[in-house]
Amino acid sequence: MADILLPADPTLDEMRAALGAVIPAHAVFDGWTEIALENAAKELKLDPAHARLAFPDGALGMIDAWYASIDTRLAAAFPPERIAAMKIRERIGALVLARLDFARPHKQAVRSALAILAQPSHLAAAAKFGWRAADGMWRIAGDTATDFNHYTKRVTLSAVYGSTLLAWLDDESEGEADTQAFLGRRIDGVMRFEKFKAQLVPDPERRFSVTRFLGRLRYPAA
Repeated sequence: MADILLPADPTLDEMRAALGAVIPAHAVFDGWTEIALENAAKELKLDPAHARLAFPDGALGMIDAWYASIDTRLAAAFPPERIAAMKIRERIGALVLARLDFARPHKQAVRSALAILAQPSHLAAAAKFGWRAADGMWRIAGDTATDFNHYTKRVTLSAVYGSTLLAWLDDESEGEADTQAFLGRRIDGVMRFEKFKAQLVPDPERRFSVTRFLGRLRYPAA
């Protein structure tokens, strides 16, 4: 049984969060269906009827809750003191690989989840989930950007994580070495892009400043 503690009379949000961590083990066999939800509820000793109330959005909600549970586990696995000891490249690589590690026991559930998210009616939700995963990883990594970089970093990491996830699903190499190499190449590309962006930003000391210009008129350099 899952090591999850619930209050005696859990709210729908509490049930949704708890079930999100348990459903994928059943979705491996039954897909993201009410059968999987019912079996997960029984595992947690919850009334299946109440569990269904926690997921009015059906399969999409179950996948959403699972991804949210991974976000929670990831934050717990990488406290600030652990992250502080890593360089930024190492942080992103470790976080992406950790997400894959959490999903590994339920690889078939990942496949079926992606098939559902690939449906035209679910593309907006898929983009939302990808953004949230990237945002969570950047926040854990210590990113505090609030300018345009905040958005470009998350869009880029979302693409890196998504492509790495697909490579991982087909990886049959020993120790998933191919996935690690693939991720390494993607991160190298991101780092080169970040350096290129930095070169496009003018040096603040070289920007025209009216105040500095007038100051030099008044107090010419010796």
